[in-house]
Amino acid sequence: MTKKMNVLVIGSGAREHALAWALSRSAVVETVHAAPGNPGMKDVAVIHPVQDTDLRSLLPIINRENIRMAVIGPEAPLTAGLADDLRAAGILAFGPGREGALLEGSKSHAKKFMDRHGIPTARWDLCTTAEEARSALDSRHAPFVVKADGLAAGKGVVVTQSREEALDAARGMLERGRHGEAGKKIVIEDGLAGDELTILALTDGTTYRLLSPSQDHKRAFDGDKGPNTGGMGAYSPVPWLGSELLEKICSRVLSPTVEGLKKDGIPYCGVIYAGLMIDGKGEPSVIEYNVRFGDPEAQVVLPVLEGDFAELLLACCESRLSEIKWKDPSRWAVDVVIASGGYPGHFEKGKKIEGLEKASELEDFVIFHGGTERSDDGCLVTSGGRVLSAVGLGNSLTDALKKAYEGVSLISFDGMHFRRDIGRKALL
Repeated sequence: MTKKMNVLVIGSGAREHALAWALSRSAVVETVHAAPGNPGMKDVAVIHPVQDTDLRSLLPIINRENIRMAVIGPEAPLTAGLADDLRAAGILAFGPGREGALLEGSKSHAKKFMDRHGIPTARWDLCTTAEEARSALDSRHAPFVVKADGLAAGKGVVVTQSREEALDAARGMLERGRHGEAGKKIVIEDGLAGDELTILALTDGTTYRLLSPSQDHKRAFDGDKGPNTGGMGAYSPVPWLGSELLEKICSRVLSPTVEGLKKDGIPYCGVIYAGLMIDGKGEPSVIEYNVRFGDPEAQVVLPVLEGDFAELLLACCESRLSEIKWKDPSRWAVDVVIASGGYPGHFEKGKKIEGLEKASELEDFVIFHGGTERSDDGCLVTSGGRVLSAVGLGNSLTDALKKAYEGVSLISFDGMHFRRDIGRKALL
């Protein structure tokens, strides 16, 4: 057996809480550390509330706590090159370097990569002026898709049936500075119809292994209505994903992606997140790449993983993923995201959260904290838009749904909002 090691999870959201939770259950992990972490992670990790997640801030923790492997959760430190810095300092890092992270850090870079390597995606145009945006929109019909080129915290995509709204969104980014540097260039692309699907794959740059497929719910309100969010819930696995479609996804998307990175001379150790659209003929197209675990996808994929999570990540870092095998999941997971009222727009913080202790006593139910903090009097309060991930587990999708919403019913805070239809389309 591999000698037990100390592991550092970098980040502070529900995704990072799920990562720390999964790592804490590993037979090869001594202690999980988290920087900056959040209050909910205290039961599975030692919290280090650093101000910045750069090498200068993290190195003292790494040296003091004898950290062998660091797992980088969010996209911002990945695109800033934190994985490169950690490896240069002799630390095993799970996450791509700066070059690999550009697949998420720049929409136009990812589109050029897909075009170059024959990976199916929507027709697109890169625009740097409102006039270019107008011309790109004139060559398309609804739905219109406008994307900030850079990182915009999950809020840089506008999908609308109105050409006027699409042009206003483009002008907001290009001329009025919405999303700052991220919106100085935009991508306008054809709208894709069908069912969305998320495939997460672990890779050491040569071999890849699929995690359980999942489906996210992006819109704020029931019935897939309202503005796009970072994700209001997810479930895994996906019952309508058969072996034939999965083989298409591997042969047309994942294998060409891994091979394309190799051809481009880009080492890649980490997650390839393929956000897909499956059309009515069962053909997959890539909507976007992410280069890390999704949020809320991680919160459902990790609880159903059949295998030792830390061993998988360590195998990626040591370029021996081909040695690792694991079984398909035997259980189901559903994540209902509990959000602040008004999210993804303006919302108030500091709302006292009640009911967590009672909810945590439920069997087959896990809470991952996303936007929480301790107030001056020690109470747990809201501090973000997506506050909690309420995850139900079961031997069927129906059982997992029931358990997730049972847990949600025990939790309350002023203005609390959640969708009541997570997973409904899968049942239908």
